[in-house]
Amino acid sequence: MDAEVADIKKWVVIYPVYLNSKKTIAEGRRISVSKACENPNCVEIGDCCNHLKIPYAIEIDKAYPRDFMQRGRVRVKLRREDGTFYNPAISSRKQLMLHVAELVPRHPGRTKKQEPASTSSTAGPSKSGKGGKKKR
Repeated sequence: MDAEVADIKKWVVIYPVYLNSKKTIAEGRRISVSKACENPNCVEIGDCCNHLKIPYAIEIDKAYPRDFMQRGRVRVKLRREDGTFYNPAISSRKQLMLHVAELVPRHPGRTKKQEPASTSSTAGPSKSGKGGKKKR
């Protein structure tokens, strides 16, 4: 168990603030606003790592030092034990952040969240693709 914990400490850390387009560089954003996404969370970042076939671990009890109200971070393992990359397209922390920020807006949980809350719960997932509000 101790070897596994020591190994996880060497993994790359990604805080959601690094990818948040609503934050400034002084507040902790690490990539350009044009490539960043709006308010990502740890679960979405973890799911994107899973999609990229990279091992990850979510640490909910940790906070970002500059904004300690921002809870959670994701640890990601970029390399295997033999030194090869899990995903050859991602060879650095910066490339990982850019790929994840690109995938987060297309996250399935995110598309459901952005629907207006005023619709009734009886509508369900069988809603047609047309936009607009329902008339009562």
